[in-house]
Amino acid sequence: MGIVNKKAFSNYEIREKMEAGVTLFGSEVKAVKEGHADLTGAFVRIIGSEAYLVNAKIFPYKYARPESFDETRTRKLLLHKNQIIALKSKMEGQNLALVPIALYIKNNYIKLEIALGKGRKQYEKKELLKKKDLEREMQRKI
Repeated sequence: MGIVNKKAFSNYEIREKMEAGVTLFGSEVKAVKEGHADLTGAFVRIIGSEAYLVNAKIFPYKYARPESFDETRTRKLLLHKNQIIALKSKMEGQNLALVPIALYIKNNYIKLEIALGKGRKQYEKKELLKKKDLEREMQRKI
């Protein structure tokens, strides 16, 4: 699948997923194709009528010039206007957050899978871990 944000599944209850394109520089594209990116701590922000990926790390490509390279720069997401309006209304109405889940290559285009998620409390995370542990033990016994 490419680069996956594993923390998103533990910190958020995922409700709805969507695919978006990302605007990147040439050296960033090569770095993503090599797998040198990190989505941990990243989020999507809607400003006006455009969506942006904030705080995602794409590490410098080793053969590119490192001058003025910002690995955590804000990157624009390519979505239709009606998709952005729908996401914005769902976020405000249901108190949800837009979280990047995965960054992957599809037909030579780099795509970002984003999801609407409801934040989990600390005790909900602990309960989820307990359930997973019990299920693993049951599977081992069977």
